Amino acid sequence: MFRTCGAILTFMTHFRIREAASLLGVSDDTIRRWAGEGILTLSRDASGHQVVSGAELAERAQAIAAETDEDGVLRSARNRFTGLVTKVRVDGLMAQVELQSGPHRVVSLMTAEAAEELGLEVGSKAVAVVKATMVIVETERTSS
Repeated sequence: MFRTCGAILTFMTHFRIREAASLLGVSDDTIRRWAGEGILTLSRDASGHQVVSGAELAERAQAIAAETDEDGVLRSARNRFTGLVTKVRVDGLMAQVELQSGPHRVVSLMTAEAAEELGLEVGSKAVAVVKATMVIVETERTSS
């Protein structure tokens, strides 16, 4: 709900099953199973497609993040992406490391020495910790 110039606008985003699954990094079948177990609520959009509300999906995403904290250590950095190293490019003193974490691709630039000390190679497990002073969020444009 948004308040603008004294008026109240109600706005609720819904996602189709396939897009919801992609956003959470799970399969379509997992979304359907969660709906069957009462973890998520499915409704139908104007076209008759099954959808889940964005707010409910966001709550589930937070629950998943809390469940996947592997070592139980509390950290100030919340943006942790555990995944597999897919590329390591070393050029002189620098290395570019790519990590695939579910649907997310994370790219890091570091010294070649750091990459070597961490033992980063294609197929190794790693955790990318993102700590930034500025984050830009974009959405798809919709015509009104």
